[in-house]
Amino acid sequence: PDNHFDFVLMVTTICFVDDVEQALRESHRVLKPGGFLILGFIDRDSFLGQKYSKDKLQNVFYRDATFYSPGEVKQYLQQANFSHFEFRQTLFNPLENIKAVEPVKEGYGEGSFVVLRAQKLENNELN
Repeated sequence: PDNHFDFVLMVTTICFVDDVEQALRESHRVLKPGGFLILGFIDRDSFLGQKYSKDKLQNVFYRDATFYSPGEVKQYLQQANFSHFEFRQTLFNPLENIKAVEPVKEGYGEGSFVVLRAQKLENNELN
């Protein structure tokens, strides 16, 4: 139903979606005004994103994936009428070198895994 959910959560999903724009428009449709879309994804420009992209034909899991940069994802979200973007990142080292939980930092551009929170505007707000 329209305007029904407080949040939509998509983790490592957009890289497997055939029509990202449609998926984000659908998320916008079902969110209540003021609701949040939370996306978790591998940053295409990170060391892990580059590795997965380079090796994806040999990787059963990522073979059909399309990776995106945070800037591209933000553009898609703006086109779907989302705003108020907040980024967090983690996975700063190659996976085989991680021995403990890594920190979470604001922004993007350093970590391989990015979480983005975007908000559907209230009915009386303008973009």
